[in-house]
Amino acid sequence: MFEFDFLVIGGGAAGYFAAINAARNFPNIKIAILEKNREVLQKVKVSGGGRCNVTNAITEPSELIKNYPRGHEFLLEPFERFGSKDVFSWFEKRGIRLKIEKDGRAFPESNSSQTIIDCFLYESTGIRLFTSERVENIVKKGSFWEISTNSEKIFTTKKILIATGSDKRIWEILNNMNIKISPQAPSLFTFNIKDEKLNELQGVSFPNATVRILNTEFEQSGPLLITHWGLSGPAILKLSAWAALELKAKDYIFKITVNWLPELQKDKVLNEFRLNLESNSKKNVLANPMFGLTARFWKYICEKSGIAEHQKWAETGKKHFQALAENLLSAKYEVNGKSTFKEEFVTAGGIELSEIESETFASKNHENLFFAGEILNIDAVTGGFNFQAAWTGGWHVAKSLGF
Repeated sequence: MFEFDFLVIGGGAAGYFAAINAARNFPNIKIAILEKNREVLQKVKVSGGGRCNVTNAITEPSELIKNYPRGHEFLLEPFERFGSKDVFSWFEKRGIRLKIEKDGRAFPESNSSQTIIDCFLYESTGIRLFTSERVENIVKKGSFWEISTNSEKIFTTKKILIATGSDKRIWEILNNMNIKISPQAPSLFTFNIKDEKLNELQGVSFPNATVRILNTEFEQSGPLLITHWGLSGPAILKLSAWAALELKAKDYIFKITVNWLPELQKDKVLNEFRLNLESNSKKNVLANPMFGLTARFWKYICEKSGIAEHQKWAETGKKHFQALAENLLSAKYEVNGKSTFKEEFVTAGGIELSEIESETFASKNHENLFFAGEILNIDAVTGGFNFQAAWTGGWHVAKSLGF
């Protein structure tokens, strides 16, 4: 039997942050973390290509919440109490400066996630850590919670935080406790497109493109990358986040349009073609890329539009102009499946926020039970926003324990 005052199930970002802040807020209590894997903070380790995208430069809560497909209304007040500027301050007080990149993402100046992990390990002195401990059951016995694990250990605690992300066994336990849970669906994934000519362009990228899911309201713009399996990049990942539940319902088979040049209007594009017809009539269409496009991509667009290999502008008319414009500004593709973006894998769905007190992140129906992180029905697009929600939730729990 292991007895604690505060027990955290889940040694990820939210759980660990809650534990170390609780230890600072209440230095005389006994705290433990249970983690089912051999190592803690695994997502922290791989985030941002191993650099750890800690948070985002957006500091205004009303702007920050716009990056959360689910949970934005719930998060407004918690972000006002502990938002991204507070995360910057928290780390700087511990000697870790964060730098902001052009897209607003914030990383440690060391460019290493190990900096964040080392900070947490240092801050967790005195906290008991139990790894390779999978929770089998959670029951309330009087004023204490009792937790049993796969190693046949029994833990008791006055207050408990569950921060296990998406964990099938934990979902089952919570269902038995009559806690309402929204259906889960993968978020932040890339699109599989079986188009041999497109896939041959792997590595070609666009600083800004617009992708829309046909017959829906979902559309996103941002950097786009062509891969050997289809499309990736921030525009695709953001789109997958906002449409996560709908795309799951479609079994990840759907159609999209891609505007490769969203800064250009169709009239402007058609006019450029007419100017080429007038001034470059003898030039080969395929051999002279337009709009700053790479030779490889321009050739692909031309072939997709029915332009012959040796066709000159003099041989190119209104029909070809329209086809070129359509394939540049609204190219249609059929998506057939998804690929996990491993560094940023997130699950939409989770514990319904109507079950949670936004001031404390405590259960409304179970005394001394708290939740934080991805286990809640909160998820975000890429850019450090998912970690921000984890830090915010963990901080609120640590502040609210009331020892």
